[in-house]
Amino acid sequence: MMTNIVQFFRNLPAKVCTTCGHEIEEQHECYSNTCDSCNMTK
Repeated sequence: MMTNIVQFFRNLPAKVCTTCGHEIEEQHECYSNTCDSCNMTK
């Protein structure tokens, strides 16, 4: 059975920053793996 695409994206788990471990407040399907705070310190 095919999953509704909207339901698929709603069910994705929250992304977590690979540097500090905090939840990333952005769309879960984006490609970024670090939060804004860690991106600024690079």
